[in-house]
Amino acid sequence: MKNSVRLLILALVLSGWTTSALCATQSSAQAEPPKDTTKPSYDMKAQAALDLQDLQKKFTSMAEAIPQDKYSWRPGEGARTFSELFLHVAAAGFNFPTMKGTPPFPDFQGKGFEKSTTDKAKVIDWLNKSFAYSIASVQSMSNADFATPLPKLGPDANAGDVVYLMVVHAHEQLGISIAYARSIGVVPPWTAEALKKKAQNP
Repeated sequence: MKNSVRLLILALVLSGWTTSALCATQSSAQAEPPKDTTKPSYDMKAQAALDLQDLQKKFTSMAEAIPQDKYSWRPGEGARTFSELFLHVAAAGFNFPTMKGTPPFPDFQGKGFEKSTTDKAKVIDWLNKSFAYSIASVQSMSNADFATPLPKLGPDANAGDVVYLMVVHAHEQLGISIAYARSIGVVPPWTAEALKKKAQNP
């Protein structure tokens, strides 16, 4: 009987200790992390420009790989066609920089732009103009410019947020274009090149 009582007391003590420890752990996890005062190690300006340059190569090579007669193809009702998808990417490249104060691209008219042409050569030309414009916009910024407040976009928004969103949006649309291309049997050119090299050097 005494042993049973002792075991019960021990179980209650351990249970209480476990609960206290768990509460302490949860409280610690929910506490605000210490302020990081170290110098940033990530150069957003250089990396963003590099990403956009790579995206330009991939989008233009993808646009080249899609046959002209597929530029009006869409995967389903309500989805963009190939030409609309590529022009959507170009439009974003023209629009994002203006949000942080870059002067608008002179020949770009946003209204109806995505449906303005299905001509392959013209679409590729717009992609090249857009990426050149957005890359130049990033390269024209000083490191301090990335911290420039943009309260019209949100209480904590700054110019760096615009650059970040511009790059992320382009990556998202690249993924969509890959799915489009695969749907009509077109392998992304950079993937096809990698497979070719692998076959040559097994």
